[in-house]
Amino acid sequence: MLQSYYTVKGRGDHEIIIQKSRFISYINRVESEEDAQAFIAKIKKMHPNANHNCSAYMIGEHNQIQKANDDGEPSGTAGVPMLEVLKKRDLKDTVVVVTRYFGGIKLGGGGLIRAYGKATSEGINATGVVERRLMRLMRTKIDYTWLGKVENELRSSIYPIKEIHYLDQVEVETYAVEQEKEKFVEWMTELTNGQAILTEGDVVYLEEDVK
Repeated sequence: MLQSYYTVKGRGDHEIIIQKSRFISYINRVESEEDAQAFIAKIKKMHPNANHNCSAYMIGEHNQIQKANDDGEPSGTAGVPMLEVLKKRDLKDTVVVVTRYFGGIKLGGGGLIRAYGKATSEGINATGVVERRLMRLMRTKIDYTWLGKVENELRSSIYPIKEIHYLDQVEVETYAVEQEKEKFVEWMTELTNGQAILTEGDVVYLEEDVK
């Protein structure tokens, strides 16, 4: 599993007008090529009268699946520049469809490349990008006398609090970067003078918006 990677926040859309042509970009996060193809088919069904529904997607931990489709535009002027945007921004598990309604003015090869690239980039910006980081759930069990100090320190630390369970003892669930969980154990042990009981939970991806 990757320690961290970038992808889109979810589904989004955005429209721009270039030389009277409408370019509507649709963005989505997908887990497989089948998901990507289903999304493309859905957008095509939404716009059966569009001149073109061009698409691109990049899927897999190591971007092993990369596809681009010009859907009738001159070869290399639509799908490829759309895919290049995904590659440049290193967005994994992402599919893009750009629907074009021709406005009567031909853009030429260079103009089309710029238009589809711009539609893709602006669509991604409108949808939002997240960084997914691999985190380990850490459980810290302490006496109630330690709760104030531990909670205050955690809230000003790099370790997000998931939940606090108020039982016979307090159990605080936090996240630590998987590769640095030993540092968390050392930090918490020192913070509580060795009075905390620390156990590990599942590994999960946490998402943070990329500004």
